[in-house]
Amino acid sequence: MADDGTEGGAGDVAEAVAAPKSKLKLIIAAVGVLAILGGGAVTWFLFFRHHDDAEAHAEMAPPPKPPVFVEVPDMLVNLAGSPGDRVQYLKVRVVLEVREEKQIEAIKPSMPRVTDIFQTYLRELRPSDLSGSAGLFRLKEELTRRVNVAVAPNQVLAVLFKEIVVQ
Repeated sequence: MADDGTEGGAGDVAEAVAAPKSKLKLIIAAVGVLAILGGGAVTWFLFFRHHDDAEAHAEMAPPPKPPVFVEVPDMLVNLAGSPGDRVQYLKVRVVLEVREEKQIEAIKPSMPRVTDIFQTYLRELRPSDLSGSAGLFRLKEELTRRVNVAVAPNQVLAVLFKEIVVQ
């Protein structure tokens, strides 16, 4: 009987040692399955769900209207320079971008004011103010800001350069 107790005791120890290993494997497998399911759900949520919504909204939304452009008369101004420097000139051809056709009729009467504001600003520029693309970008932004002040209830989206020459 003593042998039965020893064998039974060793069997219990083997089962006790095997039980935590099988539980650990079970926990690792469960965490792995949850990670795969969670990754799949996140992938669907981020990439596939919004794609269907965007198509539904795109079908219902009307196509955007193309912008409308207003011609501004050509301007030729002399640039500000140091005394004794040669006189440099700036020739500019610009158009104004607006949202709708009806804004053109509202802007046309204030076109002399726009031209005046542009010329007074351009005459204060130095040739170094126009150097590089950053200088032209600043000029474009400043002209857009000034034209929006001149045509106040209406709004100009952008001032676009058709031609700009510094001579």
